[in-house]
Amino acid sequence: METKGTFVAYLAATDIGMRFDTFEALKGVSFTAERGEFITLLGPSGCGKTTLLNIVAGFLKPTRGALTLDGADLLPIPPERRDSAMCFQSYALFPHLSVRDNIAFGPRQKGLTATEVAKRVNDLLAQMALDAHAGKLPNALSGGQQQRVALARALAVGPGLVLFDEPLSNLDAKLRDQVRTEIRALQRRVGFTALYVTHDQAEALALSDRILLLNNGVIEQEGAPRDIYFKPRTRFVADFIGAANLHAGIAEAGALATPFGPLTGAGVATGAVTICWRPEMARLGPAGVNSLAGIVSSSAFQGAYTDVFVDAAGQTVRLQLPGAAHFAPGEALSFHVPPSAITTVADTAS
Repeated sequence: METKGTFVAYLAATDIGMRFDTFEALKGVSFTAERGEFITLLGPSGCGKTTLLNIVAGFLKPTRGALTLDGADLLPIPPERRDSAMCFQSYALFPHLSVRDNIAFGPRQKGLTATEVAKRVNDLLAQMALDAHAGKLPNALSGGQQQRVALARALAVGPGLVLFDEPLSNLDAKLRDQVRTEIRALQRRVGFTALYVTHDQAEALALSDRILLLNNGVIEQEGAPRDIYFKPRTRFVADFIGAANLHAGIAEAGALATPFGPLTGAGVATGAVTICWRPEMARLGPAGVNSLAGIVSSSAFQGAYTDVFVDAAGQTVRLQLPGAAHFAPGEALSFHVPPSAITTVADTAS
């Protein structure tokens, strides 16, 4: 949308604050989402992500701030009149209605004709591979099938914005991977904007165009999944997203003095720093730079890799090494970390 030469984001939240009595759940959160973008609100329990989602849905009114959709003020508009639909954690399907009637409920409420409703429902049944289950009640479906019905029901009203409240948390790990792939493929095909809440880092990395990582009511960092993972700005971000080795050190001109030896990093800060590198970036054997050695304290086979914990000069270092090699406690191990994999992070967000 263009207005007097100025681009207006499809969804824009500005300085959103939310207070429950003396508890401040959100402390001035601002973000935007463009049409067709998949945004994930990620963070630990109590960080404010679900509160923010409920404000966008219209279930809560913020204490302060502004919220617009396609340039129009969204806050005075009730939930049922917003161009959005919610996909709940509990699915919230009508237990007495068939799959077909669950999906048809929203379009009927919107006043579509019987022909329009039937076409929309049939299209969604086909897209979600639910044709064979159209006449079943929800209690006759698996968890994954119920999740697909919930998503189809949300999409049936043709929303521009779909809100997801931890929709996969009730599924087992393998089914969760399958359904998240289906959600992302459908979102790309249909083109709706998604605002997705989860505390699962793997979901966020796999699904998102952009991640907003919340902590204590503020956005600690936002960015593309690869940037969040490989370029964390704070200790919290590095530790929350994946596994990370975090150690105190002194940096000067890219050289890092650490308790277990000198390291060279890419674009590191100067002075007292917190050094960060991902365990899977380590390689066995010495190298010209960043060669380290230690004693294996424990290891665990994880399928695609082996988790190895090494005591290096009194510091515990975690390595994730590809393959199924066995490392016995007490075994001496030499390894190295590429300079490009080493960065520094702040202790707190500025």
